Amino acid sequence: MYTKAIYPGTFDPVTNGHIDIIKRACRIFDKIIVAVADNKDKNTMFDLQKRVELMKKATRNLEKVEVAS
Repeated sequence: MYTKAIYPGTFDPVTNGHIDIIKRACRIFDKIIVAVADNKDKNTMFDLQKRVELMKKATRNLEKVEVAS
């Protein structure tokens, strides 16, 4: 059975804790979709495009991970 998980968040900025959760999920699921959210109620440090870029860079060595917004 093929399993997927979605990990949503603003990830502003991405932290070692976020990466730890993603790595743990990679041991359980076949695919992890990291959904970078745009929350208008939060004053984010980085815009959505930059946060997606940073998450892609942070997870580039994790084959099971797909980053989306």
